[in-house]
Amino acid sequence: MNLVNCKGLSKSYGDKKALNQVDITLHAGSPIALVGPNGAGKTTLFSLLCGYIAPSAGEVNLLGHKPGSPELLGRIASLPQDATLDPNLDVLTQLSFFATLQGYSDKNAKAEAMRVLNLVDLASSAKQKPSSLSHGMAKRVAIAQALMGTPELVLLDEPTAGLDPANAKKIRELVKSLSTNTTFIISSHNLDELEKLCDQVLYLEHGQLRQSVSMNESQHDDYITLTMQHCEPSALIEAVLNLADISSIEERQSNQFLIKHNSAEVYGIEIALLNLFKQRNWQYKALLKGRTLEEKLFS
Repeated sequence: MNLVNCKGLSKSYGDKKALNQVDITLHAGSPIALVGPNGAGKTTLFSLLCGYIAPSAGEVNLLGHKPGSPELLGRIASLPQDATLDPNLDVLTQLSFFATLQGYSDKNAKAEAMRVLNLVDLASSAKQKPSSLSHGMAKRVAIAQALMGTPELVLLDEPTAGLDPANAKKIRELVKSLSTNTTFIISSHNLDELEKLCDQVLYLEHGQLRQSVSMNESQHDDYITLTMQHCEPSALIEAVLNLADISSIEERQSNQFLIKHNSAEVYGIEIALLNLFKQRNWQYKALLKGRTLEEKLFS
């Protein structure tokens, strides 16, 4: 059974089409990224998947059921980007209440609330009110709420937006640790973060699905992305072109180069590059098999 299946999914607001004939089939597994410019339809898609709004045309199914169906209670969860906590109730009281809405008894609701707070490393803040929490802590509480009941699918809208690097890292690590049993669909503008987390990337633009990219394609990609600490670009390009099996090299950003090769053994290319750097005393920063997510989406 597919995790998510959308066929001809469309949503209009008056004359504006927020989504236009979107076809998506997703399977359970590693985190999935949803990217696109502001106004691309990402939030509309999330709202349709959650059953908050109804489509204007087309079909959408999650785990074989319509969004909002009683059969999906506790199996699907979401975290809207601007989700806020009630300022008048402490964290434990709020999460316990949300658990009762999923059918937990009062006693089990409190235990479930403490379980998810432990997941986000905030059990010690259970009795605090939201006003005493930092922005990062409040975001982690909101994520804890989305994890109640061990859902099979969790939709996260900009989960690390506005967070400091330490809190963003904690959320990435949490998503990775839970991905064995839960599939995450993550909407974000942070391509570097999504590249680390996700195996599949969906690109929406003007309400249409423009691309579906597999990050695992890099295993069969005849490209290498090279990032240097510092170098003279023309000298580097000339030297790399003199190596065997190199088809081309282009500077894509400052100190970042895209190398195309025709070798079946990419390790040989990497070794040749490392030997070149040693001979020239050049400092490199990273060697990446294949192209970056940014390059795949926008080149």
